Amino acid sequence: MTTPLQTPKPSRTPGEIVAPGQGGVGDSPLRPDGSLKVKGEFAFSSDLSIDGMLWGATLRSPHPRARILSVQIGEALATAGVEAVLTHEDVPGRKCFGMSSPQDQPVLAFEEVRYQGEPIALVAADHPETARRAMEKIVVDYEVLEPLVDVRRAALDPSYPKVQELGGLVRHQPVRVGDVASARAAADVVVSGEFATGSQDPAFLGPESGLAIPNEDGGVDLYVATQWIHKDLEQIAPCLDLPQEKIRMTLAGVGGAFGGREDLSMEIHAAMLALHTGKPVKIVYSRYESFFGHVHRHPAQMRYEYGATREGKLLFADTELIFDGGAYTSATQGIVGTAASLAVGPYVIPNIEIDSYGVYTNNPPCGAMRGFGALQACFAYESMMDKVAEACGISRVEVRRINAIKQGSALATGQVIEAATPLAEMITRAEALPMPAPPDTTDMWSLPGCASQTTHGEGVVRGVGYGVGIKNFCSSESRDDYSTARVRLEVIGGEATALVHTAAAEVGQGLVTLQTQIARTELGVTRVTIHPADNRVGSAGSTSASRQSYITGGAVKAACEAVRDVVFALTRIHLGRVVEDLSLVGGKIESASEGTIAALEDVLGDRVIEQTREFHHRATSGMDPATGQGAVHTQHGLCVHRAVVDVDVELGLVKVVEMAAVQDVGKVLNRLALEGQIHGGSAQGLGLAVMEEIVIKDGLVQNPSFADYLIPTIVDMPPMRLEIVESPDPLAPYGLRGAGEPPTLSSIPAIVAAIRDATGLELPRVPVRPEHIAGCG
Repeated sequence: MTTPLQTPKPSRTPGEIVAPGQGGVGDSPLRPDGSLKVKGEFAFSSDLSIDGMLWGATLRSPHPRARILSVQIGEALATAGVEAVLTHEDVPGRKCFGMSSPQDQPVLAFEEVRYQGEPIALVAADHPETARRAMEKIVVDYEVLEPLVDVRRAALDPSYPKVQELGGLVRHQPVRVGDVASARAAADVVVSGEFATGSQDPAFLGPESGLAIPNEDGGVDLYVATQWIHKDLEQIAPCLDLPQEKIRMTLAGVGGAFGGREDLSMEIHAAMLALHTGKPVKIVYSRYESFFGHVHRHPAQMRYEYGATREGKLLFADTELIFDGGAYTSATQGIVGTAASLAVGPYVIPNIEIDSYGVYTNNPPCGAMRGFGALQACFAYESMMDKVAEACGISRVEVRRINAIKQGSALATGQVIEAATPLAEMITRAEALPMPAPPDTTDMWSLPGCASQTTHGEGVVRGVGYGVGIKNFCSSESRDDYSTARVRLEVIGGEATALVHTAAAEVGQGLVTLQTQIARTELGVTRVTIHPADNRVGSAGSTSASRQSYITGGAVKAACEAVRDVVFALTRIHLGRVVEDLSLVGGKIESASEGTIAALEDVLGDRVIEQTREFHHRATSGMDPATGQGAVHTQHGLCVHRAVVDVDVELGLVKVVEMAAVQDVGKVLNRLALEGQIHGGSAQGLGLAVMEEIVIKDGLVQNPSFADYLIPTIVDMPPMRLEIVESPDPLAPYGLRGAGEPPTLSSIPAIVAAIRDATGLELPRVPVRPEHIAGCG
């Protein structure tokens, strides 16, 4: 372990967490940070402070596309209290960074800005207001250019101007299976549709923030809210022209993420200002600035054509998906691949043509977000399933059951489903769940629009819809994904205590709790302490793709098992003989044949046992560039949603009355946390279905505030019925499956299908707005 340098630490620094209570894998102990967050006592990254710190601010482009002719900083630099004004000329090392190749995101814009809000200059001052005033004195001379925002032309028209010198297309991934032309000729029923999804914001409540402290060795200490410490480090170090060992990163309190913190925001900027001034620098984005400081969900345009027998058996799918990646690459390559692989969902289709595109535009950059390309496709293919059902004259539930994948089925990529996959049974269970009570038109609060209703429910119609989602977990397409865990066992205060140290970011998903559950299960101790996540231990990868329970959970389990092996070896020395059937239970060393052998504390004595292990998930393969074939995903998860809505067809108002979810989670590790993930994912799906959208016109964001960008609140969330299915994955730790992403997918088409059921409208785009229902637009 690296010895920390004697750098002053900020107040409210992340510290070790002693997990309260008891409970191993399968129990539901409370989260150690839960009460603190409810009471407003949790220290988020924006709460950090240290004596003598400066405040950083960022000047951003008002234009989505413009050439930078000059940047004049003299008047800003002369402002009293200002200690630094930096431009791209002050970037010490590489001028661009990025999550994936090409690393094309400028630290500070040079020559050209490619989206509204792109950073151009930095200010450090003794007060945030001083920094803001100085920023307004920076003069940038622009040659404003027409923004390039036509995604279809960017994807398909070679003559369309390019946002990036390297081209307008980030990635094109085809999938080819069978013979679509012959299947089209043989089909009894052919249906088609064009669909679109808007850009959704992660809408995390804690804005981008953090603190950089220059260190005595010429390096810097960074306390930031992030999702992936080591990936950040890989990008930060070359831009600062520092070796990675001179940058010490510690996870500060994170106020939500949902993918939006995978890309860097203020990290390099704060470090540049700190290293330039020799003083600590804190940056906290305002809510307005936060809308420009992180990536959003890719909006998508999709064209689908399906053919089937008159009994509803699917024969072919012909699809095209185009994703607007915005100005820089970010995660668009992965989005395109995931969308291509899951474009037709969890259904068996023998003949398939899929073309998935990601393009550059002068719209805001898009990146990872819960659902990661599979979500947009899910809205389209589930809408198509309803179209097939209607054309064949069979129920919307039956058409899904007829075509559902099962163990041994092949997905569009040819990947065979190896584990038990009871999708048809899950659909049946969703259909069989009790329905909510009929609408009460005498209770204004229960109607769409609640107290703002201007009618008495005369135009309220109820509808029911279904949605099925399939989502991959962990990394895909041949990436070797892993996590590292260090576990120490020793006696503290007379009690055997485990310390777990990883670099895994707790962003609100509950991994800290799960780590304690695993340590208790594997080591038989009650007291477990979680070390702050930092880069003094090996990488844990990203907190995304529902992967941390799988991958870091697996690493903690492996490290605990290694510690346990040492304890057993000590036990045999302690006994002076060999006993093979040992286990650790309740602080005791137990033998299946002899009962209690010894107290754990007696065997440990003054010894400290520490083991570090990596856990890698199963190998995957890349997608064939011509056919898209390959075993590209580590694991899949399924969720079935049934939504019941009341729609005021005259006013265009929607009330989601109930959402019922049937989800296969492999194995329940923490029921309370699991239910929270399903509720949360469903809420995010409800948001995209009927209210959430970053409205962009000619590259300009129209609603960068929570006054105009609407997200669901507790008033909008209906009661939920949950049916948890456990089909263990034999290759995953404890048999678990990722849980947070599938309900975000399936809730969207279920809600929209229910609105269609109530109104009879086509509704090919989300979010569905009142004017789409009431016929005003």
